[in-house]
Amino acid sequence: MLTAFARAFRTPDLRKKLLFTLGIIVVYRVGTHIPIPGVNYKAVQQCVSEAGANQGLFGLVNMFSGGALLQITIFALGIMPYITASIILQLLTVVIPRLEALKKEGQAGTAKITQYTRYLTVALAILQGTGLVATARSGALFNGCSVATSIVPDQAIFTTITMVICMTAGTAVVMWLGELITDRGIGNGMSILMFISIAATFPSALWAIKKQGSLAGGWIEFGTVILVGLVMVALVVFVEQAQRRVPVQYAKRMIGRRSYGGTSTYIPLKVNQAGVIPVIFASSLLYIPALVAQFAGGNSSWKAWIQNNLTKGDHPLYISLYFLLIVFFAFFYVAISFNPEEVADNMKKYGGFIPGIRAGRPTAEYLSYVLNRITWPGSLYLGLIALVPTMALVGFGATNNFPFGGTSILIIVGVGLETVKQIESQLQQRNYEGFLR
Repeated sequence: MLTAFARAFRTPDLRKKLLFTLGIIVVYRVGTHIPIPGVNYKAVQQCVSEAGANQGLFGLVNMFSGGALLQITIFALGIMPYITASIILQLLTVVIPRLEALKKEGQAGTAKITQYTRYLTVALAILQGTGLVATARSGALFNGCSVATSIVPDQAIFTTITMVICMTAGTAVVMWLGELITDRGIGNGMSILMFISIAATFPSALWAIKKQGSLAGGWIEFGTVILVGLVMVALVVFVEQAQRRVPVQYAKRMIGRRSYGGTSTYIPLKVNQAGVIPVIFASSLLYIPALVAQFAGGNSSWKAWIQNNLTKGDHPLYISLYFLLIVFFAFFYVAISFNPEEVADNMKKYGGFIPGIRAGRPTAEYLSYVLNRITWPGSLYLGLIALVPTMALVGFGATNNFPFGGTSILIIVGVGLETVKQIESQLQQRNYEGFLR
């Protein structure tokens, strides 16, 4: 591994891409510490440091922003609006024929969909920024903090608009930085920024566990959490790389005196075909009733029931709903992202077939059967990985500080593997350059 890094930095153009990516990462991390105008920074720091500050409802968004959300900085919203917009456009592509036609147009259609994603990202940033400012003004961002209501001392409409504009502009800048990495750096820009945001919260979370521990000054708990994290990373790498390879044979065709085709290949069906999206969907859906209850006035019975059952990560009902929603969304996303009939039609068009299976409808049925069989273990794996913070609550009493949550591990491992593969492919291009000449 160290040899590969040394070779990467010895290659001039690859070194330039790596340094450019590192420069963008530095700019992004600096932006996550610049507060927006109109915020009492001392009050924010006091609420963040107080043990009674409740971060549960905003934990997911705060993780994706690298801790910038609860600091209320210019990059407070991070890349969450872009992730949401991308998922919405991906789902709408299946529903709206116009978007489906654009997707099939190739590069021009993809550029158009990307433009729509940018517009939707800005619109979502305005909505989420307004919601965050309203939450900060009401003091609900930090429940239990003594100075939560003085975070935004100026309640004027001009100050509120300025804060929303700054956060929306920050989201646009984050989106631009991600696209710069994609065009001129290494890896997918948005994925790299997501990776950095999550990894940036690890040191403080691990040190908090060490400070809270009681065995040998907290070092036993610290070491146990590190060990659990390494085991989880190994498990996630193993499952993320696992795939069911469906063999495909292409018939040999004679055109004149030459024969074409006759090759053997395969369709790689991943065990975790849906990635981390089901976990994000399930988390977002469970946040909705909690947010409604938080902003609802009065002390009604339904509000108390939601706060007692759907806001605590260790409650059996919350755990059951979270697990079932992840399994449901795993099957739902796989159903809309992989169309067996379309794959079977394309294979039939180019003379391909699965050995022992007739082309056409039997092939589509066989692919659906295989996909359903491998989606079950993939969805159960996602559900179990996502419940690791709950098990941390039972074992360590450190749910808010446990760094190796399911979503974070899945994203870090996935982005890390893809980035390393891209660096390796570019290194191979340089190594094989002499043979190509």
